[in-house]
Amino acid sequence: MTDKTPAQLSDSASAMIRQLNHATGSPRDGWEYPGDAYSTVGNLAHMAMMLPQAIDQITRFIVDLNENGHLRSDKDQLERDLDETVRGLEEARIAADKLYGTLNRAHSGLSPIAYKD
Repeated sequence: MTDKTPAQLSDSASAMIRQLNHATGSPRDGWEYPGDAYSTVGNLAHMAMMLPQAIDQITRFIVDLNENGHLRSDKDQLERDLDETVRGLEEARIAADKLYGTLNRAHSGLSPIAYKD
């Protein structure tokens, strides 16, 4: 378990993806062979597989806060803002499911690919 908040954890995850983007930009130690891409894509697929749960839990958190009367909107349109939030999160969950499927397909495709001298 961690003492970090969900916002801090998601910030750390974002920073790690930014580092991954830099690390995959050009060949380097640990980024030379198809197996390196296979492992990386597999890890990305695993992350994508876990995203729907986090998105569902965020949605439930916001809905519960609203049901308990703890929310208001700075624009005086709480129901519209909540509807937009929930619809956006639902679309994100669906997109994450699709991302997982496509990354998993790519991971399987990389499985038989080897480096040729």
